[in-house]
Amino acid sequence: MAMNEMERNDRKVRVGKVISDKNNKTRVVKVVRSFKHAFYDKVIKRSSKYYVHDEKNESHAGDEVKIVETRPLSKLKRWRLEQVVKKA
Repeated sequence: MAMNEMERNDRKVRVGKVISDKNNKTRVVKVVRSFKHAFYDKVIKRSSKYYVHDEKNESHAGDEVKIVETRPLSKLKRWRLEQVVKKA
């Protein structure tokens, strides 16, 4: 396996829901993660918004998508669409 392929496999992958598809080739994806609080043992939900590059405009609001980390594509976009997991 070449070094370049190994580096690509280390990229972060997230699954989230498209909350905005108003921009051309750009989607806003909300990723929710849950974790247990260290002291209180309560499960807490936290969410992050990612600006995602969608070259073919194939995803729409409400879709569940898989995104992967990539080089900076613009001021805010550092992720690209890997696949649409579930249509809305």
